[in-house]
Amino acid sequence: METLSTSIQCVLFDLDGTLIDTAADFQQVLNILMDKEGRQRVPSERINQTVSDGARALVKLAFEIDEDHADFGRYLEQLLDLYYEQLQHTVARPYPGVLELLEKLEASNILWGIVTNKPEKYTRLLLEKLDLLQRCGTLVCPEHVSARKPNPEPLLLACKQLDCDTERTVYIGDHIRDMQAAKNAEIIAIAAQYGYLAPDTSIDQWNADFIIKSAGDTENLLSILKFT
Repeated sequence: METLSTSIQCVLFDLDGTLIDTAADFQQVLNILMDKEGRQRVPSERINQTVSDGARALVKLAFEIDEDHADFGRYLEQLLDLYYEQLQHTVARPYPGVLELLEKLEASNILWGIVTNKPEKYTRLLLEKLDLLQRCGTLVCPEHVSARKPNPEPLLLACKQLDCDTERTVYIGDHIRDMQAAKNAEIIAIAAQYGYLAPDTSIDQWNADFIIKSAGDTENLLSILKFT
């Protein structure tokens, strides 16, 4: 296989909305929950735009309540239980071009890993189902650090585990907190415009070093990132 011509040592990915398109799983479980509670279903596009903000944000969206509401914890627990069941037969898939990119990285001896705010329980099961867990050089979830993104700690831990220099590492994500975390860690920040962005999102204001419109654009971008 053709290898990548770049001096990047490591490529780190956010998970939902960047490496994996997980929205369909959340659509299914949220529909089940809303039907169970006798509530009106949330339009799929609204769910897609909220997935990267996590399960709590989905509960807020669906039930139009804040975390201090008496039923918030119950709804959240139900949603997470349903999601774990859904992951047993997940319909989530890597974004187009992702598997080809990972193969190129591996063929080029470029390490790659995942840094996510998604809890380890769900992340590991999802990656196992997609046959990606064993290929992933490092996996950093909230349980592994004292502070989540946008704090730089998760990214710095990933670099330490992979023994990679931060200045030769890139982080790709579809949320402003991903770009903030990368900047705070002094890592090259790449914004995934193809991710779960709301219509009014101004991605050009995220202070990213680069913006990619599709996962397939990553290879070309990496090829121009060379250091002496």
